[in-house]
Amino acid sequence: MEEKKVLLSVQDLVVKFRVRGRILTAIRDISLDIYENESIAIVGESGSGKSVFTKTFAGMLDGNGFIDQGDIFFTDDELADTTVMLDNGARASIRRAQEKLIQNARLLKGADVYHQMEALQAEKRSRTTMSEEEADKWDTEIGDLVFKRTELFNLKQTFDTSKEKDKIKAAAAEISALDAKVKERQAARAARVKELKAAAQADTAWQNDWNQRMAVLKAQYEKDIAQSVSPETEKQCARVAREMYLSVGRYRATKRVRALRQLQEEMKKAMTKGIDLSDDTALNNAFDPVTFRVKLLDESNEKLHGVCAVNLAKIRDNGDWTQIRGRRIATVFQDPMTSLNPIITIGKQITSIIIKHQHCSEVEARERAVILMKKVGIPNAEKRFDDYPFQYSGGMRQRIVIAIALSCQPKILICDEPTTALDVTIQAQILKLLKDLQREFDYTIVFITHDLGVVANVADRVAVMYAGQIVEVGQVEEVFYDPRHPYTWALLSSLPQLAQKDKPLYSITGTPPSLYNKIVGDPFAPRNPYCMKIDTLKEPPMFRVTDTHYAKTWLEDPRSPKVKKPEIIENIHEKLLEAFNI
Repeated sequence: MEEKKVLLSVQDLVVKFRVRGRILTAIRDISLDIYENESIAIVGESGSGKSVFTKTFAGMLDGNGFIDQGDIFFTDDELADTTVMLDNGARASIRRAQEKLIQNARLLKGADVYHQMEALQAEKRSRTTMSEEEADKWDTEIGDLVFKRTELFNLKQTFDTSKEKDKIKAAAAEISALDAKVKERQAARAARVKELKAAAQADTAWQNDWNQRMAVLKAQYEKDIAQSVSPETEKQCARVAREMYLSVGRYRATKRVRALRQLQEEMKKAMTKGIDLSDDTALNNAFDPVTFRVKLLDESNEKLHGVCAVNLAKIRDNGDWTQIRGRRIATVFQDPMTSLNPIITIGKQITSIIIKHQHCSEVEARERAVILMKKVGIPNAEKRFDDYPFQYSGGMRQRIVIAIALSCQPKILICDEPTTALDVTIQAQILKLLKDLQREFDYTIVFITHDLGVVANVADRVAVMYAGQIVEVGQVEEVFYDPRHPYTWALLSSLPQLAQKDKPLYSITGTPPSLYNKIVGDPFAPRNPYCMKIDTLKEPPMFRVTDTHYAKTWLEDPRSPKVKKPEIIENIHEKLLEAFNI
């Protein structure tokens, strides 16, 4: 395989949502590299996590969603290279930060004892409160009751008050019973905690021993942190102080001061735990709760210069997203009418984006907009510049949305089922347009779809998603002609173009698992006709088929029995060539 530059590297990504008091895990430990100038399709059933996955690196997660763990590294030399000018105020801020860091660096001396104190505190908690497993069990039980009560209350609101009084009465009685049950379980949980605490307090011998051990450690800790800081540590603190200012120098004054204060708090926590100031990874982790760290490369009397690893999973500031969303990563959505403002002219919608991100005059923006409209195939672009969206057909509106997305020449173009709302003829035109423009603008296409015909015509690689995980990834030929995961087999078998005369269309039985619950084993196991016992017990790893093809199924384990893929997708090469005109 030709060596390609990794443009976006997703590592161990977990995305969760807070829904009615419960946590839904939409993305479960995904790792994927996306390369420059490639077209990769993300396929799967509705609810598999395709859109959520791409929203994480476009900064478009809903307000109740959050990245629980993982990294998304975006390769962009312009964004990574950072320069901050130094004036008297900047120098004063760096000096204060350096003094505070040196003062807190004394905590490094007591890190070993601090960890011993933490272990002693953990011992006390284990005696005076429930274990994590027991607490999770109680919380899950109470959470399920609350969720059931909320669902029933919402159902009750849908009943007709004039015709369904019996249903309303029954639902109200059940809601009252659930309320009582929730209160009873909450009281039982509190009683259990009280019981454990009382038992620990009654053990006076253990209490006295614990107090003595803690007193010895505290005395030792105070002695350790009273030691002076070494010249080497002071030098490291001076560098970190400059990196702190370099990392927040792009902010406005008030926000910069607040961010510096927050960084000081995070560094104090890290020093308490014994951070190695020469370890880049440790420093990155210390900076992450506030902003990504910019590593100092060189400095002069006038400026600081550094470079950072742009981690989209760690961006905390909306201002940073404005430098990425649109300019570096753009999105084309499914319905063009909902993407366009119906009361603003087409030309104005394009030029406003160009002016915002490229800082040019309105005259220049109009010239660029007309050129873009021509490139996406709008006839008489100059005359139609001042038309409104309702004056365009669906296909032309989608072309305008593509023009807007490409107005800032992004590196990644996310296409979220952009042809679903269009008829078949227009779909083919839009797909051809996207590929033609890719050759001109050199962007990477991330195509979200459930239409495997689109995949065959657009993609270089395919990633198959199920229940928030990538279960198979490979070159399009590998996934179509040599699929390895039973879910991929099922998706391909569902293609109507492969249906045989007088035989029913194939459909995948069952439903995807609930993402509220912890999934044990292979999430596809309950729907998998080739399910083995291990599928219900242990999650499969990602097995390597070739250097470019991987599948997350126990069928790829050398110890598993040899299973033939379904007959309907045997030798499908000729059928697909004919069906999709590849």
